[in-house]
Amino acid sequence: MYELQAFIFIISFFYVIGPGRVGESLFVPNREKHAVTILKPLLARNRSWALQQRQRNPHYFRKHVAGQQPHALWIGCSDSRVPAEVLTGAHPGELFVHRNIANMVLQDDDSLMSVLQYALDYLHVSAIVLCGHYGCGGVQAAVNLPDLPLSQENSALARRLKHLRQSLASELPQYQQSEEDEVLRLNRVIDAHVVTQFAHLVDCPPVQQAWRQGRTLDVFGCVYDLHEGHLKELIHQDSAEVRDELKHSA
Repeated sequence: MYELQAFIFIISFFYVIGPGRVGESLFVPNREKHAVTILKPLLARNRSWALQQRQRNPHYFRKHVAGQQPHALWIGCSDSRVPAEVLTGAHPGELFVHRNIANMVLQDDDSLMSVLQYALDYLHVSAIVLCGHYGCGGVQAAVNLPDLPLSQENSALARRLKHLRQSLASELPQYQQSEEDEVLRLNRVIDAHVVTQFAHLVDCPPVQQAWRQGRTLDVFGCVYDLHEGHLKELIHQDSAEVRDELKHSA
């Protein structure tokens, strides 16, 4: 049966994308001309992926219907080059994911805070990973914001970048005065940005409440290297240490 499905898929695949494209990106560089055709390759890839999963495990999708039990919440950047599941090799159901521009943690961000509350109070995740990445366009834009037309706007994006620049205030003088390579200077700012957002994260009420309740909740701050494809841990808060501190302060 699966052999027949595979044959049917291959025929339909060639019909959708045409010859000479196997192994190549299904997206074409001329966005305006081909915008209406973007969904076709996505659907083709989806059918291919679904078929592969069923061939490996006929019950693959059935096990997802009952619900999700992810072990960790991932808070990352919206950048298309850093999809959490791909770079960690995670399968559906393993990570609960929230992404925004420059992986920022703001307590007045209802989207993030609702995700955080749901992950802790209902999914009972035991870990949170906050992940930035080198080459982050959001951080770079915030650093150079005064020179950008965007700085004169009051748009949602402009407000977010202004907030991000304020959080980087202590790093900007060193960045501007350093004689290091531009990439190295920006990477240092990105490392500092992750550490700053990590501090905001562990200070969030849902995280503090989980620790006060004695729950196991480890929080990690990481950065992803686009050049190497590697994740690097920058900072870590162990829940056992927090529980000990709370006991001694009680």
